[in-house]
Amino acid sequence: MEETPLVEGDLIDDQACISNKEMIHDLELKGYGDIDKDKLFLKPFESLYLLYLERLTLKKNSKKIDFDTLMNICQKNDTDILTKFLIYRDLRNRGYVVKDGFGFGSDFRVYERGQFGEKGSKFLIFGLNEGQQEKMGNLQKKIEQITQMGKEPVIAVIERRGEVIYYKINRMDFYENKSRPDNSFQF
Repeated sequence: MEETPLVEGDLIDDQACISNKEMIHDLELKGYGDIDKDKLFLKPFESLYLLYLERLTLKKNSKKIDFDTLMNICQKNDTDILTKFLIYRDLRNRGYVVKDGFGFGSDFRVYERGQFGEKGSKFLIFGLNEGQQEKMGNLQKKIEQITQMGKEPVIAVIERRGEVIYYKINRMDFYENKSRPDNSFQF
């Protein structure tokens, strides 16, 4: 896997802004950020990842911003940023190009290795923390919407130790049980 170049950026709100055209080109080829008016803006999880790898020097008003400082800033806007960072880091370390999700409760679009820029994303991943509750109806709707788009839905579960475990899921049908079960199931 090619090494990410050392990048310099300025913090604007919770996003890193990259102005150097050469750096923008290198990052864009590797699937990082979104270009707006000749500048590349990194999503918070991308900035955290590059800070974690020590590949990003980030400043705000000439003050250097480190990983912990950025994490604290990001958590004010997104309480799930740690979960997103852990999943993003794991997927990037496995060699996948990962972009922000586009709705349906998905956190990320993931491209097959070597397919970024050539084909659309194959997987839509949404993260859950171990022990986090999710209503089955919500899960069913997400899965239906994702599969209708021709993508494969994947749940990424963050264990308490910080490990990420992936579950590929298929369409599910749950029917509301309107009849009351017999009394043998009383608690």
